[in-house]
Amino acid sequence: MIITKQKDFEEILTSVGKGPVFIVGCNECATLCHTGSEEEVLAMKEEFEKKNVQVSGWIVLEPACHRNNNRRLLKPHKESLEKSKSILVLACGNGVQTISELFDDKDVISGNDTLFLGEIVRANEFDKRCSMCGECLLDLFDGFCPVSRCPKSMLNGPCGGAINGKCEINSELDCMWDIIYKRLKKRGKLHQLEEIQKPKDWSKSLETRRTL
Repeated sequence: MIITKQKDFEEILTSVGKGPVFIVGCNECATLCHTGSEEEVLAMKEEFEKKNVQVSGWIVLEPACHRNNNRRLLKPHKESLEKSKSILVLACGNGVQTISELFDDKDVISGNDTLFLGEIVRANEFDKRCSMCGECLLDLFDGFCPVSRCPKSMLNGPCGGAINGKCEINSELDCMWDIIYKRLKKRGKLHQLEEIQKPKDWSKSLETRRTL
């Protein structure tokens, strides 16, 4: 899932101004991150009203990044949207851009910062798992991604700075290369690390459209 965190309210308030503003949430990733569910949308509405910012309406889309579905769900809110000066989107960057494509006459404002593609560890705790780089190398490292999970994105590790299995950059992080080494050693596959990996082809991350 795509991990987001809500921007500071004062930053959002500066972008929105005095309104009227229409608030959009997302029922998938942002809901699980507690950054765009009905609860957060209504809380944002309440905070705006405390600051005398007019809220013309709100909706939680299913999800925010589904353009055709958005058209259908937003149709009953046409009047409220027409009254709005801006649309605040509490979703990931993809959801924000999807809304922007539908409303070229409105200020579309991102209420969240999009962080990474991650795993739910437990309630309100997420770990980065994927950078969506376009060149998946998981098979080389027994299902683990050093590009995303090593702060140095090293393809040939370890760096030598880890202490007691912890990353030298962040002592709260397990060294991903330590994990990879132990995993491969346990499975008798350490020979996979003997091959020096070439630099990644980052041009593959530039693919912007995929049609199946």
